[in-house]
Amino acid sequence: MSAPLENSESAEGEPILQGGIIGKIKALDFIFENSQVRVIANRNCPEIKLAGLTVGPFEEGNEYEVLYWVARELEKFGVVRFRGEDLLDSVKLYKIHWKERVQTAGQISDLPKDFYPKLRRLLAGLKEEAAKNPEKVREYEKAKQLATDIVSMRLKKIVSLASAPAQTEHVLKNLTAEERLLYDKIYMLVNKWKTHLLEFEEKAEEKEND
Repeated sequence: MSAPLENSESAEGEPILQGGIIGKIKALDFIFENSQVRVIANRNCPEIKLAGLTVGPFEEGNEYEVLYWVARELEKFGVVRFRGEDLLDSVKLYKIHWKERVQTAGQISDLPKDFYPKLRRLLAGLKEEAAKNPEKVREYEKAKQLATDIVSMRLKKIVSLASAPAQTEHVLKNLTAEERLLYDKIYMLVNKWKTHLLEFEEKAEEKEND
């Protein structure tokens, strides 16, 4: 169950919104957990109370809009299921990997909405299944490798973009919110490093000329 954002803390005991990149990623994940998703009712079900919220009633076959974390709880009880187009699975992950791999140098492909929160949950789910069923181990390992490759390919491009002069929004539009955090951080750090490096060299040169 998700705690209110203002009371959430990082591993270091700092409020999430006051933390660094890790804290901000957690904040983005909190937003995802509390975003609206559409689900399909598997069966008729009366109103249900979850953590002070009342949801339902549900009628089999109909679509409903609920918070993501609520949908996950209802899914556990077999009340609803996620729509196929909203889920990330191993097949879609492979297509995303292929799409990123064939991009021309410096180009970053667009990712599905909420890609990283969904990716974390996909890997966690496959890992849990693999622990119970040895036949799922290979699928989990393959998905984890694809995920690692996608992150690595995009990371190289982000570092390259951040090391160059400031990019336009058109160039950066395919970065996710998590990736934009990293880009901004690297860009600021690289430019600060360049500035101080050149200033140091100029001062050293002035001393030599005195």
